[in-house]
Amino acid sequence: MGSIPSEKETIFRSKLPDIYVPDHLPLHSYCFEHASDFSSRPCLIDGATGEVLTYADVHLTTRRVAAGLRRLGVGQGHVVMLLLPNCPEFAFSFLGASYLGAMSTTANPFYTAAEIHKQARSAGATVVVTESCNVAKLRELRDGATTVIKVVVIDEPVPEGCVHFSELTAGDESELDDCVKIDPDDVVALPFSSGTTGLPKGVMLTHRGLVTSVAQQVDGENPNLHFTKEDVIVCLLPLFHIYSLNSVLLCGLRAGSAIVIMRKFDMVKLMELVEKHRVTIAPFVPPIVVEIAKNPAVDRYDLSSIRIVMSGAAPMGKELENKLMEKLPNATLGQGYGMTEAGPVLSMCLAFAKEPFDVKSGSCGTVVRNAELKVVDTDTGFSLSRNQAGEICIRGNQIMKGYLNDPEATERTIDKEGWLHTGDIGYVDQDDEIFIVDRLKELIKYKGFQVAPAELEAMLITHTEIADAAVIPMKDEVAGEVPVAFVVRSNGSEITEGEIKLYVSEQVIFYKRIHKVFFVDTIPKAPSGKILRKDLRAKLAAGYANGGGQNV
Repeated sequence: MGSIPSEKETIFRSKLPDIYVPDHLPLHSYCFEHASDFSSRPCLIDGATGEVLTYADVHLTTRRVAAGLRRLGVGQGHVVMLLLPNCPEFAFSFLGASYLGAMSTTANPFYTAAEIHKQARSAGATVVVTESCNVAKLRELRDGATTVIKVVVIDEPVPEGCVHFSELTAGDESELDDCVKIDPDDVVALPFSSGTTGLPKGVMLTHRGLVTSVAQQVDGENPNLHFTKEDVIVCLLPLFHIYSLNSVLLCGLRAGSAIVIMRKFDMVKLMELVEKHRVTIAPFVPPIVVEIAKNPAVDRYDLSSIRIVMSGAAPMGKELENKLMEKLPNATLGQGYGMTEAGPVLSMCLAFAKEPFDVKSGSCGTVVRNAELKVVDTDTGFSLSRNQAGEICIRGNQIMKGYLNDPEATERTIDKEGWLHTGDIGYVDQDDEIFIVDRLKELIKYKGFQVAPAELEAMLITHTEIADAAVIPMKDEVAGEVPVAFVVRSNGSEITEGEIKLYVSEQVIFYKRIHKVFFVDTIPKAPSGKILRKDLRAKLAAGYANGGGQNV
């Protein structure tokens, strides 16, 4: 993606001063750098069992798991797939792989077999850490692999041909004394994202990048995200998502906070854990905020310990903010903004800082420290001034190294001057606060989860009774957005909406399912063949009538 700079570019920086970032350290060393200062304090608390692991416990177990992974053949540059719900084993595996100079690719455990295979093969995973209930989904992956795929399960019973996680925790940590030399630019995390367009791609996040991103949030005399060793953070958002992995687990470890791990969302259980452990930091996404604001059961619990509510992954409006504050009067609420490729945090609310700033409702904060942000005109590429909306671009050591095995997509996203183009439209106001108003990119955000239209379209057009198809988002009060499809039937076909929905739902995870199907004669396209999604979005906004007369 070429950038045509104006004579004088307007570059925005944080209101907070830049800080020293120890980005020469590998990620695990950085996270545990100060662990000896709070070795006996709680680190991970398993919300399901109540088990409390201290920082000394977690540090030791992580090293043992690294040794165990090495005995399974994991080495520098290898890939471990984490197909797990939130659990202590996730943290041990991710950080253990880091010790070896290996990469972790994180995946939703509710993915279908086809989705798992696609990511595992694209990433080149040789070990999968998962639960026994997912082993059946891996059968075809193991049968068709050119290399031996080893599967580690964290529960009982252990399926035939699998290894129990206890074999990893029984590893000899002294074997790591001769561990590999890790370069700061080596990749440590490989989440998958659709970026600004197209199919999911492996996002290469390096040791330097993640250390920088965590430091931008929690390091320095006046940290942007003021976590302390006295804080208790609830880890409810899925760790396979970069928001939770980075801003909850890694930031929490660096700060010495206690992290209460929830395996799945349950409103009553969440309230019980907040009350029992006196949770102080609550990272949420808007759908959870909606549930808290509307659920009368919340009023039965003492939530007065919560001092910070972080919201990310999707925008949150003023009305919803006000409803939440009625439930949590002692809390400071603020939003952040990020994308996986950006490492992932671009901006964060300064109300969370040790010395907080006033913030405006609807703002997603100011750009993080040690980074640069600019807004460019989408037609000319010229840099824009304050209060002018354009594409948000970010530059700094925290951004991705690139897309795995996809230099063309990398070049479209990161220009020659090192600016990462987000595909989001926004502006920076006179107080340096960032507001996101639209997006260029095609992604659909269902409760913060990414849905790539191209992935569903490729699936739809393989059906013999579908000649062409396009997928776009439709507004939804609960989910934010849901995928809907415009479909051109093949000649003579009478395929129904229900049949199409079923065809897709059998192949994808729940949040990628098609919610409505609209039958059309043609899909609007540019001369280049690109789908004109804005035309389809305009039809939806105008109340498009389906063949049966149903309006949306």
